[in-house]
Amino acid sequence: MSALVQIRPKKLAPELRRPRPAFRSEQRAWRRLVLRLRDDPRALRLAVQLSFAALCLWIGVEFHRFVAWGQSHGSQPFAARPPGVEGFLPISALISFRHFVATGVVDRIHPAALFILSAIVLLSVAVKKAFCSFLCPIGTLSEYLWRLGRFVYRRNVALPRSLDYPLRSLKYALLGFFVWSIVRMELPTLDAFIGSPYNKVADIKLYLFFAQLSGLALKAVVILVVLSLFVKNAWCRYLCPYGGLLGIVGLFSPAKITRNKDRCIDCHLCTRACPSAIRVHRVGRVWSDECTSCLECVAACPVKHTLAMKAAGRTVSPRQVAAIVLAIFLGVTGAGMSLGHWRNEISAAEYLQRFDRLDQPAYQHARGHVPRYGADD
Repeated sequence: MSALVQIRPKKLAPELRRPRPAFRSEQRAWRRLVLRLRDDPRALRLAVQLSFAALCLWIGVEFHRFVAWGQSHGSQPFAARPPGVEGFLPISALISFRHFVATGVVDRIHPAALFILSAIVLLSVAVKKAFCSFLCPIGTLSEYLWRLGRFVYRRNVALPRSLDYPLRSLKYALLGFFVWSIVRMELPTLDAFIGSPYNKVADIKLYLFFAQLSGLALKAVVILVVLSLFVKNAWCRYLCPYGGLLGIVGLFSPAKITRNKDRCIDCHLCTRACPSAIRVHRVGRVWSDECTSCLECVAACPVKHTLAMKAAGRTVSPRQVAAIVLAIFLGVTGAGMSLGHWRNEISAAEYLQRFDRLDQPAYQHARGHVPRYGADD
């Protein structure tokens, strides 16, 4: 073992230590912010997270206004339904994808869902599960819950491997169930589901589910929130089927966190910083399906040219990662808009009729089957 391995971070020779970030000595606030976004991976990711969270909040407000208009039977001012809400309909998105693969046709009920899902999957091919750490609003909420828990209680709980591995398999079991259920659907069944009254108001039903939480559902949400305070990314790590899908796709990404073993001083700071509990200090390249490309390990490494995201032997800087995330997501969803596959073809008059029928049997989930409906539904 070389002498370099035994050096503590604070004992690093000047030529090995990463340079002090320029923003720390900058006096002007605006210039300090610009430099921090340039040099600090954490600040850059936070800026992207907050921007996307603000977008989701705006979509939520607009959808709330749309639902309020519908529930008022049109007496309140009209508010257009924001297509971006379809990003919260993963099942409809998977069914739309399955239908597109079978027919080459973008469904007219939730077209935005297909493009949002495609953007997320392509993003994962490029930079692993970066969607989870940069864009996903649930991922952002989950992250800052465990950060709050660590701030209040001074630590987070790391589950033993004997419990962690079985729990992590739950999201893959859920993903497998959904994929199996959708793949086995024949084309007539797909068409029936896409055109069903239930699918046409799936976003409204989801909104009302959370707006009118039952006692059991409220308890489940509270348990998840409390669990997330103590266990890092509890929902994302153990239960999110989307995370399972992106983890599998991310295995094929050429971009991976790469460690220079010759320069590594074995300080373990990268492993301690990793929110996914990956033992970064032990590997040459991080292949784990749990890696979200958050770059926390890269930011924590004190030695120059030791830890970085690389693809095909080339370093991908944090700014480039953020640019790839935004370019792919905005590019694919923008393509959906420009091609006319963003807003659905349900008119305001039809929505008003469906708001009045939400309690009818045709608008229920029918335990995973397509609810029966007639020509007038």
